Amino acid sequence: MQLILLGLPGVGKGTQAKILAKDLGLLHISTGDMFRDAAERETFLGLSAQQYMSKGQLVPDEVTIRMLLERITETDAEKGVMLDGFPRTIPQAKALDETLNSQNSLIDAVLYIQVPENELFARLTGRWTCSECGEIYHTQTNPPQKEILCDKCDGELVQRADDQPDTVRGRLNANREWTEQLVHYYEDLSKLHSIDGTGEPKEITARLMSVIEMVSVA
Repeated sequence: MQLILLGLPGVGKGTQAKILAKDLGLLHISTGDMFRDAAERETFLGLSAQQYMSKGQLVPDEVTIRMLLERITETDAEKGVMLDGFPRTIPQAKALDETLNSQNSLIDAVLYIQVPENELFARLTGRWTCSECGEIYHTQTNPPQKEILCDKCDGELVQRADDQPDTVRGRLNANREWTEQLVHYYEDLSKLHSIDGTGEPKEITARLMSVIEMVSVA
C-alpha cells in the first residue's frame, strides 16, 4: 500500500507512522528525519533545508521533491510506503502522483489526523529531545526522571529550534494553509479520510487501522 499521513505539526503523525509501518510491513519515510540527517551530515540539500526548518518555514519544493522521489524508487520501498510529512504542497502531491503512476502504482489513502490547535500548541512547546540518542520527552505527558537528562542514556535534553513557542506559532500558521489545500486536493480524488487525533495513542492507532482495513478491501 501507498499511504500518506496528513495533519498539522503535533498531531502525532511520526508516532503513528512508525507503528502502522511496522504492523503493515511498509517503509516509513519521514521527510523531517531525512532533512535533519542530511543537515547533520552537512550535505548541500540538508544545509539548504535546515535554513528554512530552523525558522519554522517550509522547505522549497525543489529540495523536498528531489530528496523524497529519489528515496521512494529504492528497493526497500517496493512493498509500499507510509509517507509522513510529504507532500506539503500541491506541486509535491502532483509530482508524487506522477512518480507513482510511472511505477504503475497510486496513493491508496490519505489519513488526515485532526487535533484542536490549542492542544497542538501545548504539545509542541513542551517537547524536548535527547541530544545523544534522540529519545523524545514532554513536560506534560512524558517528563524525564531528571529535569534535563535522558532516562535512557543520560544525554542532555534540548529543545529544537522548531519547538520554541514563537517558531511553533509560525509553523502552525504556515502549515495550516498548505494542509487545507491538500485536504481539498485529496478530497477531489476521493482519497481523504479524516481521523480524530485526540485521546490515547492506542485509540488513534485503532481508528487509523480501521480506515486502512476498509480501504484495503474496497
